[in-house]
Amino acid sequence: MAKRMIAAAYVRVSTDDQLDYSPESQLDEIKNYAKKNGYIISDDNVFMEKEGHSGKNADKRPEFQRMIAIAKQTPKPFDAILVWKYSRFARNQDESTFYKSVLRKKLGIDVVSISEPMLDGMYGRLIEMIIEWQDEFYSYNLGIEVSRGMKKKAEKGEPQVLPPLGYRVPYKKATPEIVPDEADIVRLIFRMFLEGEGAFSIAQYLSDRGVTGKRGGKILSTCVKRMLSNPYYAGYSRWNGVMEKGTFPAIISEDDFNKAQKLLESTKNPKYAKPEELYRHWLSGVVHCSSCGRTLTSQRIHSSKEDYIIFQCGGYTRGVCRESHYVRERVLEKAIIEDLEEVLQLGTVTFVIRRPKPDHTSQADLLNAQIKRIRIKLDRIKESYMAGIDTLEEYKESKVLLMEELNRLQGLADDLEHVPDHAQEKMLDNIKNVCDILKSVKYSVSEKNAAIKSIIDRVIYNKQTHHVDIVYCLNESDLIP
Repeated sequence: MAKRMIAAAYVRVSTDDQLDYSPESQLDEIKNYAKKNGYIISDDNVFMEKEGHSGKNADKRPEFQRMIAIAKQTPKPFDAILVWKYSRFARNQDESTFYKSVLRKKLGIDVVSISEPMLDGMYGRLIEMIIEWQDEFYSYNLGIEVSRGMKKKAEKGEPQVLPPLGYRVPYKKATPEIVPDEADIVRLIFRMFLEGEGAFSIAQYLSDRGVTGKRGGKILSTCVKRMLSNPYYAGYSRWNGVMEKGTFPAIISEDDFNKAQKLLESTKNPKYAKPEELYRHWLSGVVHCSSCGRTLTSQRIHSSKEDYIIFQCGGYTRGVCRESHYVRERVLEKAIIEDLEEVLQLGTVTFVIRRPKPDHTSQADLLNAQIKRIRIKLDRIKESYMAGIDTLEEYKESKVLLMEELNRLQGLADDLEHVPDHAQEKMLDNIKNVCDILKSVKYSVSEKNAAIKSIIDRVIYNKQTHHVDIVYCLNESDLIP
């Protein structure tokens, strides 16, 4: 009785409109061939690609790569690889020749097409090479024909791919039509973007409200950006550089779409840069630890129920502060907004004047330095008198001159610190404006952060008492009439 050989079955369906046997049908035919020709195929030696994997590149076929890796084991795991057609093994002649050479010459494993029987010897190999060349030519020519057909469709304004969120195709080859509920989501995204919201903020807004994409998944910030740049929504078909007015209705006006493109270009992030909203809350850089004075840093927490932001002392996370100041965003937000509203209700607020910090020394610094030098001189003339170096008259004369200069400089310094009468009213106006910005959905995280920093110098959070102390500030430039 002849010895039965061990074989592997490799199955792949063509991507060319799947004009081939189904994977199951191919496997059945391979198993029938194996039974008749003395091969044994175990379930472990069946390698079946998922539908849609092209045979042009081996790197994009995981099951093919797994089969080759197993074939290189010692001792060899099988004697032959059975395929429905050689085109199922590869449609790239270079790759086909390379892998067959490795399998046959180095590993002693044959590659057999069950539907294309070959003669033994050099003539059989020649016919096999002709079939490989024919398969590669077919694949290449098919790609050209498909590309030509898609270009023609694009020039006619016909869609090339499945329609995006907001559209559906009622039946095969029908013109896409608008899905009202989905179209409302698209309009909301464009409206929020044009009103100043970033892609990340929009994605978070949709996620918090349970809004999903066409297949039920979350609408991520990358999806938002693709939607904003997709001319399909303005009624245009785009393919490979060709863009024509489509045969389907538009959801977004051309004017709004063009405005969105200009805004996208102006807000484009550098390559690989994270969106600012990803790591910032509008309180970022504002809240400080009551124990060590360091800034509380924000972190987004992902959970099965909801995503939320927490704040923690930056010193505590690095091990240099002993007291945790863990607090959720909504606790801080509520406390700070309540304080703003209380100030507005009382109509009075205590604040400091925030003066600019130029690169060169400020006028106040110069005055303070001069005052310090005068005080040093006063101490020295007193020491000279006590030591008997200067007479009493000389000491009195020098002291009078220095005191006059000291009083003049002190007066100038006091003038710099003077707060005008209208400052209180201006501070309250600023607080009201910022309060409105914080409560609005029209402003981005960055805009809200800039707004809160314009009226608050710092917030001190005390974890033990769960209390916030707010140091309000008014910019010196706001005092200029």
